[in-house]
Amino acid sequence: MKKVDFALFLALSTTLFIACDITGTKASKRQISYLSSKVEKGAVVQTVSATGTIEPVELIDIGAQVSGKILAFGKGQDGEDLDYCSIVTNGMLLAKIDDVTYVADLNVARAQLQRSEASVAVARAQLLQSETTRNQARREWERAQKIGVGPALSQTTYEKYRTDYENSEATVAVASAQLKQAEASVIEAKASVEKAERNLSYCEIVSSVDGIIIDRRVNAGQTVVSSMSASSLFLVARDLSQVQIWVAVNEADIGSIKQGGRVTFTVDTFPGRTFTGTVKRIRLNATISSNVVTYTVEVDTDNSDYSLLPYLTANVRFETARSDGGLVIPAKALRFAPAGEKNLGNAVYTINRTTGEIKRINVKVLLSNGINASVESNELKENMEVITSITTHSANQKGNGSGEKNPFMPDMPKPQKRPPRP
Repeated sequence: MKKVDFALFLALSTTLFIACDITGTKASKRQISYLSSKVEKGAVVQTVSATGTIEPVELIDIGAQVSGKILAFGKGQDGEDLDYCSIVTNGMLLAKIDDVTYVADLNVARAQLQRSEASVAVARAQLLQSETTRNQARREWERAQKIGVGPALSQTTYEKYRTDYENSEATVAVASAQLKQAEASVIEAKASVEKAERNLSYCEIVSSVDGIIIDRRVNAGQTVVSSMSASSLFLVARDLSQVQIWVAVNEADIGSIKQGGRVTFTVDTFPGRTFTGTVKRIRLNATISSNVVTYTVEVDTDNSDYSLLPYLTANVRFETARSDGGLVIPAKALRFAPAGEKNLGNAVYTINRTTGEIKRINVKVLLSNGINASVESNELKENMEVITSITTHSANQKGNGSGEKNPFMPDMPKPQKRPPRP
Protein backbone atom coordinates (compact mmCIF):
# COMPACT_ATOMS: atom_id res chain seq x y z
CA MET A 1 0.00 0.00 0.00
CA LYS A 2 2.81 2.38 0.78
CA LYS A 3 4.50 1.53 -2.51
CA VAL A 4 1.35 2.45 -4.40
CA ASP A 5 1.06 5.74 -2.48
CA PHE A 6 4.65 6.62 -3.21
CA ALA A 7 4.29 5.82 -6.88
CA LEU A 8 1.15 7.94 -7.05
CA PHE A 9 2.93 10.85 -5.30
CA LEU A 10 5.85 10.55 -7.68
CA ALA A 11 3.54 10.65 -10.73
CA LEU A 12 1.67 13.74 -9.45
CA SER A 13 4.91 15.59 -8.74
CA THR A 14 6.21 14.90 -12.22
CA THR A 15 2.99 16.17 -13.80
CA LEU A 16 3.11 19.38 -11.75
CA PHE A 17 6.71 20.00 -12.76
CA ILE A 18 5.94 19.52 -16.41
CA ALA A 19 2.99 21.95 -16.16
CA CYS A 20 5.15 24.53 -14.46
CA ASP A 21 7.78 24.14 -17.08
CA ILE A 22 5.32 24.53 -19.88
CA THR A 23 3.80 27.62 -18.25
CA GLY A 24 7.20 29.12 -17.71
CA THR A 25 8.14 28.40 -21.28
CA LYS A 26 5.02 30.09 -22.58
CA ALA A 27 5.50 33.07 -20.32
CA SER A 28 9.06 33.44 -21.49
CA LYS A 29 7.86 33.49 -25.09
CA ARG A 30 5.27 36.27 -24.58
CA GLN A 31 6.37 39.55 -26.22
CA ILE A 32 5.16 43.13 -25.71
CA SER A 33 4.55 45.33 -28.78
CA TYR A 34 3.87 49.04 -28.88
CA LEU A 35 1.55 50.46 -31.49
CA SER A 36 2.67 53.91 -32.53
CA SER A 37 1.93 56.71 -34.98
CA LYS A 38 4.17 59.32 -36.55
CA VAL A 39 3.93 62.96 -35.55
CA GLU A 40 2.87 65.13 -38.47
CA LYS A 41 2.16 68.77 -39.14
CA GLY A 42 -1.32 69.74 -40.21
CA ALA A 43 -4.68 71.06 -39.14
CA VAL A 44 -7.12 69.81 -36.53
CA VAL A 45 -10.75 70.86 -36.83
CA GLN A 46 -13.60 70.57 -34.34
CA THR A 47 -16.96 70.11 -36.02
CA VAL A 48 -20.66 69.79 -35.28
CA SER A 49 -22.54 67.40 -37.56
CA ALA A 50 -26.15 67.82 -38.69
CA THR A 51 -28.36 67.28 -41.71
CA GLY A 52 -30.23 69.84 -43.75
CA THR A 53 -32.10 70.49 -47.00
CA ILE A 54 -30.86 72.50 -49.97
CA GLU A 55 -33.23 75.38 -50.73
CA PRO A 56 -33.23 78.16 -53.35
CA VAL A 57 -32.13 81.50 -51.92
CA GLU A 58 -35.36 83.17 -53.09
CA LEU A 59 -38.45 81.23 -54.07
CA ILE A 60 -41.37 83.13 -55.65
CA ASP A 61 -44.87 81.66 -55.52
CA ILE A 62 -46.72 83.17 -58.49
CA GLY A 63 -50.49 82.93 -58.26
CA ALA A 64 -53.74 84.16 -59.81
CA GLN A 65 -55.55 87.13 -58.30
CA VAL A 66 -58.70 86.50 -60.35
CA SER A 67 -60.79 83.41 -60.97
CA GLY A 68 -61.23 81.81 -64.37
CA LYS A 69 -60.19 79.09 -66.77
CA ILE A 70 -56.57 78.72 -67.87
CA LEU A 71 -56.72 79.24 -71.63
CA ALA A 72 -53.04 78.77 -72.47
CA PHE A 73 -49.49 78.96 -71.17
CA GLY A 74 -46.80 81.32 -72.31
CA LYS A 75 -43.95 80.29 -74.57
CA GLY A 76 -40.42 79.67 -73.33
CA GLN A 77 -37.13 80.49 -75.00
CA ASP A 78 -37.39 77.26 -76.99
CA GLY A 79 -40.84 78.16 -78.31
CA GLU A 80 -42.54 75.45 -76.27
CA ASP A 81 -45.21 75.96 -73.61
CA LEU A 82 -43.76 76.85 -70.23
CA ASP A 83 -43.26 73.81 -68.04
CA TYR A 84 -40.99 72.46 -65.33
CA CYS A 85 -37.40 73.79 -65.56
CA SER A 86 -38.34 76.48 -68.11
CA ILE A 87 -36.24 79.64 -67.92
CA VAL A 88 -38.35 82.78 -67.40
CA THR A 89 -37.58 86.48 -67.36
CA ASN A 90 -39.18 89.41 -65.59
CA GLY A 91 -42.44 90.40 -67.35
CA MET A 92 -42.69 87.19 -69.41
CA LEU A 93 -46.23 85.87 -69.97
CA LEU A 94 -46.67 82.64 -68.01
CA ALA A 95 -50.37 81.90 -68.49
CA LYS A 96 -53.60 83.52 -69.72
CA ILE A 97 -56.96 83.30 -67.94
CA ASP A 98 -60.31 83.62 -69.77
CA ASP A 99 -61.04 87.37 -69.68
CA VAL A 100 -64.57 87.61 -71.15
CA THR A 101 -66.17 88.42 -67.80
CA TYR A 102 -63.51 90.98 -66.93
CA VAL A 103 -63.78 92.72 -70.31
CA ALA A 104 -67.53 93.08 -69.71
CA ASP A 105 -66.92 94.47 -66.23
CA LEU A 106 -64.55 97.02 -67.69
CA ASN A 107 -67.12 98.10 -70.27
CA VAL A 108 -69.77 98.52 -67.56
CA ALA A 109 -67.37 100.61 -65.46
CA ARG A 110 -66.50 102.83 -68.38
CA ALA A 111 -70.19 103.40 -69.17
CA GLN A 112 -70.82 104.34 -65.56
CA LEU A 113 -67.96 106.79 -65.77
CA GLN A 114 -69.53 108.44 -68.80
CA ARG A 115 -72.87 108.76 -66.99
CA SER A 116 -71.13 110.30 -64.00
CA GLU A 117 -69.32 112.80 -66.18
CA ALA A 118 -72.65 113.74 -67.83
CA SER A 119 -74.20 114.21 -64.40
CA VAL A 120 -71.42 116.62 -63.57
CA ALA A 121 -72.19 118.65 -66.69
CA VAL A 122 -75.90 118.78 -65.77
CA ALA A 123 -75.10 119.77 -62.19
CA ARG A 124 -72.85 122.58 -63.35
CA ALA A 125 -75.56 123.92 -65.68
CA GLN A 126 -78.12 123.79 -62.87
CA LEU A 127 -75.73 125.61 -60.58
CA LEU A 128 -75.17 128.31 -63.20
CA GLN A 129 -78.92 128.68 -63.68
CA SER A 130 -79.48 128.89 -59.91
CA GLU A 131 -76.78 131.52 -59.54
CA THR A 132 -78.39 133.62 -62.33
CA THR A 133 -81.78 133.45 -60.64
CA ARG A 134 -80.20 134.32 -57.31
CA ASN A 135 -78.42 137.35 -58.75
CA GLN A 136 -81.70 138.67 -60.20
CA ALA A 137 -83.52 138.09 -56.91
CA ARG A 138 -80.76 139.87 -55.03
CA ARG A 139 -81.01 142.97 -57.25
CA GLU A 140 -84.78 143.13 -56.86
CA TRP A 141 -84.52 142.73 -53.12
CA GLU A 142 -81.90 145.49 -52.92
CA ARG A 143 -84.16 147.81 -54.99
CA ALA A 144 -87.15 147.03 -52.73
CA GLN A 145 -85.05 147.87 -49.68
CA LYS A 146 -84.19 151.27 -51.18
CA ILE A 147 -87.82 152.11 -52.00
CA GLY A 148 -89.21 150.77 -48.76
CA VAL A 149 -92.84 150.04 -47.89
CA GLY A 150 -95.13 152.89 -49.04
CA PRO A 151 -97.49 154.08 -51.77
CA ALA A 152 -95.05 152.76 -54.44
CA LEU A 153 -94.41 149.35 -52.80
CA SER A 154 -96.84 147.42 -50.70
CA GLN A 155 -95.83 145.31 -47.71
CA THR A 156 -96.77 142.14 -49.53
CA THR A 157 -94.61 142.88 -52.52
CA TYR A 158 -91.78 143.92 -50.26
CA GLU A 159 -91.88 140.51 -48.42
CA LYS A 160 -92.11 138.67 -51.71
CA TYR A 161 -88.82 140.15 -52.95
CA ARG A 162 -87.09 139.10 -49.78
CA THR A 163 -88.52 135.57 -49.94
CA ASP A 164 -87.52 135.18 -53.59
CA TYR A 165 -83.98 136.18 -52.75
CA GLU A 166 -83.67 133.79 -49.82
CA ASN A 167 -85.13 130.93 -51.90
CA SER A 168 -82.65 131.61 -54.67
CA GLU A 169 -79.77 131.41 -52.19
CA ALA A 170 -81.02 127.98 -51.04
CA THR A 171 -81.39 126.84 -54.65
CA VAL A 172 -77.76 127.78 -55.35
CA ALA A 173 -76.62 125.82 -52.30
CA VAL A 174 -78.58 122.76 -53.44
CA ALA A 175 -77.16 123.01 -56.97
CA SER A 176 -73.64 123.35 -55.59
CA ALA A 177 -74.12 120.21 -53.46
CA GLN A 178 -75.50 118.31 -56.45
CA LEU A 179 -72.40 119.29 -58.43
CA LYS A 180 -70.11 117.98 -55.72
CA GLN A 181 -72.13 114.77 -55.60
CA ALA A 182 -71.80 114.35 -59.35
CA GLU A 183 -68.06 115.02 -59.20
CA ALA A 184 -67.73 112.38 -56.44
CA SER A 185 -69.59 109.88 -58.58
CA VAL A 186 -67.05 110.56 -61.34
CA ILE A 187 -64.19 109.75 -58.95
CA GLU A 188 -66.01 106.56 -57.91
CA ALA A 189 -66.59 105.61 -61.53
CA LYS A 190 -62.93 106.20 -62.39
CA ALA A 191 -61.93 103.93 -59.50
CA SER A 192 -64.28 101.26 -60.82
CA VAL A 193 -62.68 101.58 -64.25
CA GLU A 194 -59.18 101.28 -62.78
CA LYS A 195 -60.27 98.23 -60.77
CA ALA A 196 -61.81 96.61 -63.83
CA GLU A 197 -58.69 97.36 -65.88
CA ARG A 198 -56.47 95.89 -63.18
CA ASN A 199 -58.62 92.75 -62.91
CA LEU A 200 -58.45 92.41 -66.67
CA SER A 201 -54.65 92.73 -66.55
CA TYR A 202 -54.55 89.96 -63.92
CA CYS A 203 -55.89 87.60 -66.57
CA GLU A 204 -52.35 87.57 -67.95
CA ILE A 205 -50.04 85.91 -65.40
CA VAL A 206 -46.54 87.34 -65.82
CA SER A 207 -43.28 86.52 -64.08
CA SER A 208 -42.10 89.06 -61.53
CA VAL A 209 -38.48 87.83 -61.52
CA ASP A 210 -35.81 86.24 -63.67
CA GLY A 211 -35.50 82.59 -62.75
CA ILE A 212 -36.44 78.99 -63.42
CA ILE A 213 -39.78 77.24 -62.89
CA ILE A 214 -39.48 74.73 -60.06
CA ASP A 215 -43.12 73.66 -60.11
CA ARG A 216 -46.12 74.16 -62.39
CA ARG A 217 -49.30 73.48 -60.43
CA VAL A 218 -52.06 73.92 -63.05
CA ASN A 219 -52.91 72.59 -66.49
CA ALA A 220 -54.49 74.25 -69.51
CA GLY A 221 -58.28 74.17 -69.21
CA GLN A 222 -58.21 74.06 -65.43
CA THR A 223 -60.28 76.64 -63.55
CA VAL A 224 -58.54 78.54 -60.79
CA VAL A 225 -60.56 80.12 -57.99
CA SER A 226 -59.10 83.07 -56.12
CA SER A 227 -60.76 83.82 -52.80
CA MET A 228 -59.00 85.01 -49.64
CA SER A 229 -55.54 84.23 -51.04
CA ALA A 230 -54.09 83.99 -54.52
CA SER A 231 -54.17 80.54 -56.11
CA SER A 232 -50.66 79.19 -56.63
CA LEU A 233 -49.82 78.52 -60.28
CA PHE A 234 -46.01 78.51 -60.54
CA LEU A 235 -43.08 78.18 -58.17
CA VAL A 236 -40.11 80.11 -59.53
CA ALA A 237 -36.57 80.11 -58.14
CA ARG A 238 -34.86 83.44 -58.72
CA ASP A 239 -31.28 82.18 -59.18
CA LEU A 240 -29.95 78.67 -58.54
CA SER A 241 -26.31 79.73 -58.89
CA GLN A 242 -26.56 80.54 -55.18
CA VAL A 243 -28.43 78.16 -52.87
CA GLN A 244 -28.95 77.76 -49.15
CA ILE A 245 -28.96 74.83 -46.78
CA TRP A 246 -31.51 74.88 -43.99
CA VAL A 247 -29.91 72.82 -41.23
CA ALA A 248 -31.66 71.65 -38.06
CA VAL A 249 -29.15 71.94 -35.20
CA ASN A 250 -29.72 70.61 -31.70
CA GLU A 251 -29.82 73.12 -28.86
CA ALA A 252 -26.76 71.47 -27.27
CA ASP A 253 -24.62 72.43 -30.30
CA ILE A 254 -26.16 75.72 -31.39
CA GLY A 255 -23.99 77.79 -29.02
CA SER A 256 -20.79 76.80 -30.83
CA ILE A 257 -22.07 77.87 -34.27
CA LYS A 258 -21.32 81.46 -35.23
CA GLN A 259 -22.39 83.66 -38.12
CA GLY A 260 -19.82 83.59 -40.91
CA GLY A 261 -18.40 80.24 -39.76
CA ARG A 262 -17.00 77.82 -42.33
CA VAL A 263 -19.12 74.82 -43.31
CA THR A 264 -18.38 71.67 -45.29
CA PHE A 265 -21.05 69.29 -46.52
CA THR A 266 -21.69 66.34 -48.78
CA VAL A 267 -24.70 65.05 -50.68
CA ASP A 268 -25.39 61.42 -51.41
CA THR A 269 -25.75 62.01 -55.14
CA PHE A 270 -22.06 63.10 -55.37
CA PRO A 271 -20.11 60.61 -53.22
CA GLY A 272 -16.55 61.67 -52.52
CA ARG A 273 -17.16 65.34 -53.30
CA THR A 274 -17.07 67.92 -50.52
CA PHE A 275 -18.76 71.30 -50.84
CA THR A 276 -18.13 74.41 -48.75
CA GLY A 277 -20.30 77.22 -47.44
CA THR A 278 -20.67 79.83 -44.71
CA VAL A 279 -23.19 80.34 -41.94
CA LYS A 280 -25.54 83.19 -42.87
CA ARG A 281 -27.72 83.34 -39.74
CA ILE A 282 -29.40 81.35 -37.01
CA ARG A 283 -33.15 81.61 -36.97
CA LEU A 284 -34.66 82.31 -33.56
CA ASN A 285 -37.95 80.46 -34.11
CA ALA A 286 -36.93 77.14 -32.55
CA THR A 287 -38.81 73.91 -33.24
CA ILE A 288 -39.80 71.72 -30.28
CA SER A 289 -40.61 68.08 -30.95
CA SER A 290 -40.78 65.43 -28.21
CA ASN A 291 -38.99 67.84 -25.85
CA VAL A 292 -36.11 68.17 -28.35
CA VAL A 293 -35.31 71.77 -29.29
CA THR A 294 -33.72 72.46 -32.66
CA TYR A 295 -32.81 75.69 -34.45
CA THR A 296 -32.68 76.26 -38.20
CA VAL A 297 -29.30 77.50 -39.42
CA GLU A 298 -29.07 79.05 -42.91
CA VAL A 299 -25.90 78.20 -44.82
CA ASP A 300 -25.00 80.00 -48.05
CA THR A 301 -23.07 78.09 -50.70
CA ASP A 302 -22.00 78.65 -54.29
CA ASN A 303 -23.70 76.60 -57.00
CA SER A 304 -22.15 78.11 -60.11
CA ASP A 305 -22.11 74.73 -61.86
CA TYR A 306 -25.78 74.12 -60.94
CA SER A 307 -24.91 70.67 -59.64
CA LEU A 308 -26.83 71.10 -56.37
CA LEU A 309 -30.53 70.59 -56.96
CA PRO A 310 -33.23 71.99 -54.68
CA TYR A 311 -34.35 69.78 -51.79
CA LEU A 312 -31.31 67.47 -51.77
CA THR A 313 -30.33 66.25 -48.30
CA ALA A 314 -26.98 67.61 -47.16
CA ASN A 315 -24.74 66.08 -44.50
CA VAL A 316 -23.29 69.19 -42.90
CA ARG A 317 -20.25 69.79 -40.69
CA PHE A 318 -19.92 73.15 -38.98
CA GLU A 319 -16.35 74.12 -38.11
CA THR A 320 -16.47 75.34 -34.53
CA ALA A 321 -12.69 75.50 -33.88
CA ARG A 322 -9.55 75.05 -35.97
CA SER A 323 -5.82 74.79 -35.35
CA ASP A 324 -3.47 75.05 -38.34
CA GLY A 325 0.21 74.28 -38.66
CA GLY A 326 0.68 72.54 -35.31
CA LEU A 327 1.96 69.05 -34.53
CA VAL A 328 -0.80 66.53 -35.06
CA ILE A 329 -0.97 63.27 -33.09
CA PRO A 330 -3.73 60.71 -32.50
CA ALA A 331 -5.87 61.76 -29.55
CA LYS A 332 -5.49 58.33 -27.95
CA ALA A 333 -1.76 58.98 -27.57
CA LEU A 334 -2.72 61.48 -24.85
CA ARG A 335 -4.46 58.68 -22.96
CA PHE A 336 -1.66 56.10 -23.11
CA ALA A 337 0.66 55.47 -20.17
CA PRO A 338 2.97 52.53 -19.41
CA ALA A 339 2.20 50.30 -16.45
CA GLY A 340 2.67 52.12 -13.17
CA GLU A 341 2.40 55.62 -14.67
CA LYS A 342 -0.47 58.05 -15.17
CA ASN A 343 -1.21 60.31 -18.12
CA LEU A 344 -3.52 63.22 -17.41
CA GLY A 345 -3.70 64.19 -21.05
CA ASN A 346 -0.67 66.47 -20.96
CA ALA A 347 2.04 64.06 -22.11
CA VAL A 348 2.87 61.52 -24.77
CA TYR A 349 5.33 58.63 -24.86
CA THR A 350 7.71 58.26 -27.76
CA ILE A 351 9.54 55.11 -28.78
CA ASN A 352 12.79 54.70 -30.62
CA ARG A 353 12.35 51.64 -32.80
CA THR A 354 16.10 51.18 -33.12
CA THR A 355 16.96 51.16 -29.44
CA GLY A 356 13.51 50.42 -28.03
CA GLU A 357 13.82 53.44 -25.70
CA ILE A 358 10.56 54.89 -24.39
CA LYS A 359 10.50 58.52 -23.34
CA ARG A 360 7.82 60.71 -21.74
CA ILE A 361 7.38 64.17 -23.29
CA ASN A 362 5.11 66.84 -21.87
CA VAL A 363 2.95 68.63 -24.41
CA LYS A 364 0.42 71.45 -24.51
CA VAL A 365 -2.84 70.51 -26.21
CA LEU A 366 -4.02 73.26 -28.55
CA LEU A 367 -7.12 71.52 -29.89
CA SER A 368 -8.58 68.02 -29.93
CA ASN A 369 -11.55 66.64 -31.82
CA GLY A 370 -11.49 63.22 -30.21
CA ILE A 371 -9.65 61.61 -33.13
CA ASN A 372 -6.63 63.85 -33.61
CA ALA A 373 -5.07 66.50 -31.44
CA SER A 374 -2.95 69.54 -32.22
CA VAL A 375 -0.15 69.96 -29.67
CA GLU A 376 3.00 71.97 -29.16
CA SER A 377 6.18 70.96 -27.34
CA ASN A 378 9.85 71.88 -27.30
CA GLU A 379 10.89 68.20 -27.35
CA LEU A 380 8.33 66.65 -29.66
CA LYS A 381 9.33 66.87 -33.31
CA GLU A 382 7.82 65.94 -36.63
CA ASN A 383 8.24 62.27 -37.70
CA MET A 384 8.82 61.12 -34.14
CA GLU A 385 6.72 58.10 -33.14
CA VAL A 386 4.26 58.41 -30.26
CA ILE A 387 2.83 55.32 -28.61
CA THR A 388 -0.92 54.92 -28.92
CA SER A 389 -1.45 51.47 -27.34
CA ILE A 390 0.26 48.30 -26.21
CA THR A 391 -0.36 44.66 -27.10
CA THR A 392 1.19 41.29 -26.29
CA HIS A 393 1.52 38.13 -28.37
CA SER A 394 3.47 34.88 -28.54
CA ALA A 395 6.79 34.82 -30.29
CA ASN A 396 5.72 31.96 -32.57
CA GLN A 397 2.39 33.63 -33.41
CA LYS A 398 2.03 35.39 -36.72
CA GLY A 399 1.06 39.03 -36.52
CA ASN A 400 -0.59 41.43 -38.87
CA GLY A 401 2.28 41.66 -41.30
CA SER A 402 4.39 43.97 -39.13
CA GLY A 403 5.20 41.34 -36.51
CA GLU A 404 2.36 42.55 -34.27
CA LYS A 405 -0.83 40.67 -33.41
CA ASN A 406 -4.12 42.48 -33.71
CA PRO A 407 -5.40 42.69 -30.10
CA PHE A 408 -9.00 42.44 -31.31
CA MET A 409 -8.48 39.08 -33.06
CA PRO A 410 -9.41 36.10 -30.84
CA ASP A 411 -7.09 33.11 -30.43
CA MET A 412 -8.35 30.32 -32.62
CA PRO A 413 -8.45 26.82 -31.07
CA LYS A 414 -5.91 24.33 -32.37
CA PRO A 415 -7.32 21.38 -34.32
CA GLN A 416 -7.45 18.08 -32.41
CA LYS A 417 -5.65 15.05 -33.83
CA ARG A 418 -8.00 12.19 -34.49
CA PRO A 419 -6.96 8.76 -33.23
CA PRO A 420 -6.08 6.24 -35.96
CA ARG A 421 -8.88 4.03 -37.04
CA PRO A 422 -8.55 0.43 -35.88
